[in-house]
Amino acid sequence: MQTASRSRFYWMNFGIPLACAVVVFLMFDLTKIDIAFNDLFYDPVTKSFPLDHVHLFEKITHKWARIIPNWTGELAVIGAVLSFFWTVFRMDKHPKLRAFLEKIKVAPVLRFAHRHRRDFLYVVFAFSISTGLIHYLKGHTSVYCPIETTQYGGKIEHKEWYENFDLLKVAGDGRCWPGGHASGGFTMLALYFVARRYRWRYSKALMYGSLGLGFVYGTTRVLQGWHYMSHTFWAGIVVWLACLLTALAFYGRARLEAPVLQRHEKAVSGVQTQPAV
Repeated sequence: MQTASRSRFYWMNFGIPLACAVVVFLMFDLTKIDIAFNDLFYDPVTKSFPLDHVHLFEKITHKWARIIPNWTGELAVIGAVLSFFWTVFRMDKHPKLRAFLEKIKVAPVLRFAHRHRRDFLYVVFAFSISTGLIHYLKGHTSVYCPIETTQYGGKIEHKEWYENFDLLKVAGDGRCWPGGHASGGFTMLALYFVARRYRWRYSKALMYGSLGLGFVYGTTRVLQGWHYMSHTFWAGIVVWLACLLTALAFYGRARLEAPVLQRHEKAVSGVQTQPAV
């Protein structure tokens, strides 16, 4: 049973994303689907993407949208810092300080941060590793954005990421693959793995919401000519794997593969409601 559970965990969390990577590579990177999709939003008369010039669209979808992952990351850093307060200042040995913090309603916040230190640190590391990996791939593939290529009035020839990939050194000045803005939305997947640790009943809703946020972020940049759709898919795959590997390092597989609380509660209630024999 344990072996089957382990196999299912690895298939669901590693197998599906890697299978998606193969599909994206075959469907987009080896075809012209990306270009055909971007052509729908390109105006050949003005040689531009009309939505790229709508300032309100840019502000809402690119500037303001960053607030969600940015604030989440900042709150995680603050929580991680506060989590050490209870230990460093040895609150149990300083009753006066503890009483003062209780009075001003700060003590509950510090206790919460202390109790969830590992979770705050996980989110900080997951965000950092995901962002760092995305930046690494951008620099080592040197892919230019559609709007910068000759296909859409730019000066650079369009190339796929694998044509320029260099493992050890910067490949060039292009910084478009994978999608950076999309990855910002996908980093919210870190919260899904925290929810899985605690078997929160709405963990899947959190996962779908994070995936949806990343796709919305990525698609809006496609409409403006700053990315191809495959860039969004690749960003999601990279960030998922980064968050998953970080979660395994912080929590271990056993905690992450446990069923969500909703199923557990149903099982318990089912046992309790059975009539006595």
